[in-house]
This record gives sequence, structure tokens and C-alpha cells, in this order.
Amino acid sequence: MPLVFSFFCGLLFCLGLLISGMSNPAKVLAFLDLGGRWDPSLAMVMGGAITVATLAFALARRRSRSWLGDPIELPNNKTVDRRLVAGGLLFGVGWGLAGLCPGPALVGTSNGVALIVLFFLAMLLGMWLHDRFMTGWLK
Repeated sequence: MPLVFSFFCGLLFCLGLLISGMSNPAKVLAFLDLGGRWDPSLAMVMGGAITVATLAFALARRRSRSWLGDPIELPNNKTVDRRLVAGGLLFGVGWGLAGLCPGPALVGTSNGVALIVLFFLAMLLGMWLHDRFMTGWLK
């Protein structure tokens, strides 16, 4: 049952990315272009996502187990350190340059667009390189 539930949650997330345009790098880059032809439509998408996530986390804090019976383990680290800042900068710069982040990149590979597939493969390579060589770096 957890696998079926996970599949449908992923499918819902994928459909949300497609319908909202978050998997379209041109739309994301237009949203990030505050000095040019700014497209504010993704602000509504982000606002909706933040609202849903805020409500979900508030509900999760009151529970010890998920609806499927697994323990709920919310992060408790509130420290802003070099690793967090470096990761946020890398994510933001990558998103701003490519107009893609991991979820939309995975969805975008289904379109077969060569640049999105290349981005996704480079992202996987970067994750592998991090796990292989950078564990413990920036501590």
C-alpha cells in the first residue's frame, strides 16, 4: 500500500508541476527576470504550495505517525551553517541559470527535450560526485 500511495502522490505532484508551468524552464526564467519581462504567475503557484505545506506541517506536528502508520520525523535543526548557505546558493544559482530544479527536471525529461535531459543527467552526476567525494566537506 505505501508504494501505491507514493506513486499517486508523485503523480499528483507531477501533474501540478505540468499544469502550473513549473516544469517549463522558459516560464520559470521569466518569473525570475524581475528587471525584464517578468511573469508573476508562478508567484501564485508558490503561494499555494507554501500554504498547503504550512497546513500539512502544522497537522504533522500534532501527530506521531503518518496516515500509513510510519513514524513522522520532522527536522529539528534550526542552525544556519555554511553547508546550508552553500547548498541554498548552489540551488538558487542553478535554478536561476537553467530554470529547472530537481522535481521539474525529472518531469521535463518525459518531454525528451535534449537540454532538460542533459540537465537531469548532470544533476545525477553531481549528486553522485557529492556522495563519492564531498561527504564531510564544509563541516
